[in-house]
Parts: sequence; structure tokens; C-alpha cells
Amino acid sequence: MTVIWSRLSCIVLLNRGQRNISLFSNTTPSNWNKVVSDAEKIVGYPTSFMSLRCLLSDELSNVAMHVRKLVGTKHPLLNTARGFVYDSRNNLQMRGLVVLLMSKAAGPGQHKASDVFPQDMVSGIYPSQRNLAEITELIHTAFLVHRGIVNLKEWTNSDGPLKDMQFGNKMAVLSGDFLLANACTGLAQLNNTKVVELISSAIGDLVQGIYHEMPNSLEDKSLTDDINMVTWEEQRFLSHGALLAKSCQAAMELAKHDKDAQGLAYKYGKHLSLGHKLNSDLQPFVKNSSAGPVTFSLNSAPVVFHRQIVGQERWRHQLQQAKTIGTIDYTKLRSTIKLEEGVTSTMDLCRYHGNKALESIQCFPSSEARSALENIASTVTKF
Repeated sequence: MTVIWSRLSCIVLLNRGQRNISLFSNTTPSNWNKVVSDAEKIVGYPTSFMSLRCLLSDELSNVAMHVRKLVGTKHPLLNTARGFVYDSRNNLQMRGLVVLLMSKAAGPGQHKASDVFPQDMVSGIYPSQRNLAEITELIHTAFLVHRGIVNLKEWTNSDGPLKDMQFGNKMAVLSGDFLLANACTGLAQLNNTKVVELISSAIGDLVQGIYHEMPNSLEDKSLTDDINMVTWEEQRFLSHGALLAKSCQAAMELAKHDKDAQGLAYKYGKHLSLGHKLNSDLQPFVKNSSAGPVTFSLNSAPVVFHRQIVGQERWRHQLQQAKTIGTIDYTKLRSTIKLEEGVTSTMDLCRYHGNKALESIQCFPSSEARSALENIASTVTKF
């Protein structure tokens, strides 16, 4: 707790006037789309086509045909597949885009190597770095697909026929494994043992982070879970930040940058990811209350901050008051949480991570790529 509050006390020393970055920010879609579009022009091609070679393969074409059988059910694999075709927030490929921007912003390394030549760069990016960006997206997509597995113990008739839900689970496992296998094959073809080690450890972090999140999805767990913000940050970094942070570091390794540059790239990915997650958690608390039904995780950052502020006993009481016939009235619970400082503390922590991301890239030469990274990081702190 003291660690978090000491961070928040440092925020007054940072420039709060800087623009903020959030993929789920309250900025208008046209503004966010322009940031992404401008960034894609800098790296040479739209990152939404980054994994096209894999997504248009015969194997995934067969998967797509089978997924059609799930139409009419509530299997989450349908929403995941739909997101590949249309995503109004243009954030599905953001990890790969950030890796490419980081690669271009840093430029070629100072250390000479027999397999890295500046003339091999296209739009200021090495082919191996572009391959790494694709690999990063494939890994992220594979885990998105895997997370679309339904707990059949909670199945109801309204979800769709049981056999279709079982089939959807099998497709989620197999298609996710296929994407992950392609990513691992591409990773081996980079012929860089340190990069293989970095990305492999990121996959392990993802698995561990998702494991921590699984029991937290149960509402009853929130009555006894004593998670604090220090633990929250550690767990969310594993599930949401490790892949981007280590991919940015790996991009520097492929260009033969020194450890200092690799460390700064890692910090940018880490703080950007945590800022993004905090911004995402804030949205149910900052959106217009008339926008529709409200729902949020009981282990989202504003709630965890609120629980630390009011104490476990008072939180138990507030949660019981918000329950109606065994279900939680999230609108009422949100109003209770907004009375305390959990939401504002989350905003401050989000700004902290956004500013730390901006700080980490100031040593890179001034360029369009660095400006794009700054714009992305700035957008995260807009609520």
C-alpha cells in the first residue's frame, strides 16, 4: 500500500498537462482512429493485416467454416471471431503496432553484428522486427481465443444447445493452439536465443496471470479476497503487460541495442499496458450513467482501491446492501464506490503509468515514430 501511495505522491511532480493514452478512453472514435492511422503510416502498412498470412491459411479457413455452427448460441468464441472482422476501437493489433513504432523510434543499434545491416531496413524497421510484431499479435490472439472457453457447469438453455457449446470449446482450444504453434514456429525462425527466451517467458507470464484472474471472476471470492493494489499490479502485469513489455525489449535485441535501450523499451511496454488496463477498469465509473446497464469486475482497480480505503468489513456490508435476490445491483454499487476516493486514486495511478511510459522514450531521437508512441501513451490517460 505504501508503495502505491508513494507513487501517487510523486504525480504532482510530473507534467499533468501531457495528453493521455487509452484504448478505451472517452476520446471520440475519430480522434483515436486518427492516432492509429497516423502511426500505421509511419511503420509502413496497416497492422490490421499483420497476421494475414496465418489468418488466411487453409487450416483457419476450415476453422471459420466450423465456427458458423455456433451462430445463434452465446458462445464467446463468436464475439472473438467477430472482432477479427470488425473492431470499432481499432485496438486488436495495438501490440504489434507499438513493437513496430518502438523499433523505428530506436533505429539501428550501435553494436555491429554479422547478421544485422542498416540496408536491410524497410521504413526504418528490420524484417526480423516485423516478424516479431506478427508473432506478438499471434500470441495475443491465441490467448484471446483460449479465453473464450465456456464453463459448462454454468451452462443454461438460453446459452444454446449443450452440444454446440461443447463444440465451441473444442474449436477454441484447437484454433488457439494452432495460432500459438504458428507463433512458436516464427519465433524459432528468428534465430535469436535471447528473443526466444524473452517471448517464451512472456507466454509463461500470460498463463500465470490468467490463472490468477480465473478465481477472481467468482463474485463470492470478492468477499474474502484480500488483494491490494500492489498485488493487483503484479497480477495485471503478468496477464496484460508482460507480452508487450518483453516484445518491445526483444525488438531492441534484434537491432543489437545495448541493455539500457532494451530496459527503456521494456519500461514503455510495461507502463503503457498497466495504464491501458487502469483506463479500461475506469470506464464503467466515468461513462455517462444513462449509457445503459452497468457492470464491472469486483476486482477492477477502482474497486480494489475502494476496498483498501473503506476496509474489508465495511466493504462486505456495502456489497450485501447492493445485492437484490442474490444478484448484485451494479448501478447502486457504483454509486457507493464513487462516494469515496477509489476512482480518483485509480485515475492518478493511470496518469502515473502514462507519464512513466512517456519518460522512458525521451532518450530516443526525436522522430515521427517517437511522437506516435507519445501520442499513444498520452491517450491512455484520457477518461
